[in-house]
Amino acid sequence: MDKSRRKFIKQSAIASTGVYLGSLGFSAKSYGRIIGANDRVRVAAVGFSDRFRQTLFPSFLNHNKELNFEIVGVSDLWKLRREEGQAFLKVQTGNDILAFRNNDELYQTKDLDAVIVATADFQHALHAIEAVKANCDAYVEKPFAETMEDNRAAFKAIKASDKIVQIGSQRRSGSNYKAAEKFIKEGKFGDITMVELTWNVNQPGRWRRPDLVAKCKEQDTDWKRFLVNRPYEAWDPRKYLEYRLFWPYSSGMPGQWMSHQIDTVHWFTDLKHPRSVVANGGIYQWKDGRRNWDTTTAVFDYGPIDDKTKGFQVTFASRMHNGDEKPSEIYYSNGGELNLITNKVSPTGGLTESHAAAMGMQPNLLPVVNLTDKVEKVVASANTGADVLTSAHIRNWMECVRSRKQPNAPVEAGYYHSIANIMTNAAVRTGYKATFDAKTQEVMVNGKVFKF
Repeated sequence: MDKSRRKFIKQSAIASTGVYLGSLGFSAKSYGRIIGANDRVRVAAVGFSDRFRQTLFPSFLNHNKELNFEIVGVSDLWKLRREEGQAFLKVQTGNDILAFRNNDELYQTKDLDAVIVATADFQHALHAIEAVKANCDAYVEKPFAETMEDNRAAFKAIKASDKIVQIGSQRRSGSNYKAAEKFIKEGKFGDITMVELTWNVNQPGRWRRPDLVAKCKEQDTDWKRFLVNRPYEAWDPRKYLEYRLFWPYSSGMPGQWMSHQIDTVHWFTDLKHPRSVVANGGIYQWKDGRRNWDTTTAVFDYGPIDDKTKGFQVTFASRMHNGDEKPSEIYYSNGGELNLITNKVSPTGGLTESHAAAMGMQPNLLPVVNLTDKVEKVVASANTGADVLTSAHIRNWMECVRSRKQPNAPVEAGYYHSIANIMTNAAVRTGYKATFDAKTQEVMVNGKVFKF
């Protein structure tokens, strides 16, 4: 059949089903972008980082054959990692892998459907914008954004597109976290009165890459492109590879760890951001030239936002010089606690009969409830293979790329955790209370917009 005849038949078939598609809520444009059940989804890695190689890619391999996804390319600014990524992925997949020096080259290629973004913290939002503008779905690592300017720009670009974007807040794909959300939203827990979040490690090498730093030469990468919209600084391989230790390339603890945990607060309560944040801490132990703290305590005020709702406080505490590798999230109510370390609801700390009677009140004690039969452990070490939560989260994204349904962690999740993250960083950097102006969507300190 010649091309013109094939094209005529295809157009006629689409025209004849236009009314039906409209009844399903599809426009001709959106229908044309639906990937068929048997079509292979071609994916590229944006950033051949440790996070991609050690966790995201193994999670991808758990599902790609079943769902018919394949890795076809890798984009990385550094020649060493670009070549390592190409060789590694070829061995792992058995496919020829295309390597690109930057994302401009990547998006000039044809037949690319999706990308997995695992680049430096401050680049995530900007790389998400590039992806959707190139007509690609995207899995975007957290933190979503480190400035409100980037946060707003990426949110706007993604919402204006019809692309499926999953933010790397993998707790949203955990059965225990889903059970906790359900328990709270059904009113069984009562009003949240406080949340305690902790994330402690004892790792002098955490976020350090001394062996790689020694190998990294400016002529082998593109330093100006790496900086994107950050102020120019002279070439520094530590900032290139150990960016999590250096603001404005990362906020450190807030962006890396707190963004995961504060997201559950927003998810469980449907709140969008804290009312205010204060923070204290410093570099007490690891005096290795870093800019970001090794010890942080932040306190968040959530509401009350109106006369009908009660407010609560959230604390986040993190140290890098003493820790048991067990991130914790404990929700408190007047009747007890919901503990996401043990994955249990219990009457611990609830209002007992003796204390209630003294004020002529009734006791308030929650029952003991197991949130799930299967405990899905959250690990502090980020790159530990295909952990249960990340594997489930990658699968959810892949399924949504096919179904075009919204994923478990849509762009809103990233936008809101970024507000809390940026507020925390503002308090850290200035020493003052940070607030949020909902009208202008700006983080404020002492009546002024926070800028890096």
